[in-house]
Amino acid sequence: MQKTAFNVVIMLLAIAMTACGKGGGDAAGNAGGGESKDADMAMVAFVTTQDGSPLAIKPELFDTPEAKEFAATGKNPYIGKQEAIDRGKKLFQMYSCTQCHGGDAQGQTGPSLHGPDYKYAKDATNKGMFETIWHGTNGGMGGKGKGIMDPTDPNNGLTPDEVLKVIAWIRTHGSTTGNE
Repeated sequence: MQKTAFNVVIMLLAIAMTACGKGGGDAAGNAGGGESKDADMAMVAFVTTQDGSPLAIKPELFDTPEAKEFAATGKNPYIGKQEAIDRGKKLFQMYSCTQCHGGDAQGQTGPSLHGPDYKYAKDATNKGMFETIWHGTNGGMGGKGKGIMDPTDPNNGLTPDEVLKVIAWIRTHGSTTGNE
């Protein structure tokens, strides 16, 4: 009887501590009393196209299951998904990528994005192309990532999910998926 009563008291204490936010987690199940799960998300190491230096991207920007998968693996889950490809084409046009890369990303004043001979070899992978689009190049392309495209407006620019959709559309024009 004493053991059962002790277990009930322990269980009630644990419930009470969790309910008042003292139990090492919040209502959403995040560890550490309110810290975001995203802060602990394992991410691939992103680097800039300009010089290979570390590229810090806030984990909370990877806010869809597909973006989270990409952040963890460097593989684009939108490759071959028609709805994402269609949205990627629209984004490519909206952000004026066509002005330099042409209507089908075949190259104009900027390089072709079809591959396999990319101006930046890293663009053969989806991680590399993501880094190039997100942060820009030394060759004249400014970064399109959220908060980078317009440093005065942290909400301006593409989200990681949107960049992945643009890449999914670009990959429909070449022979590589970027996930090899």
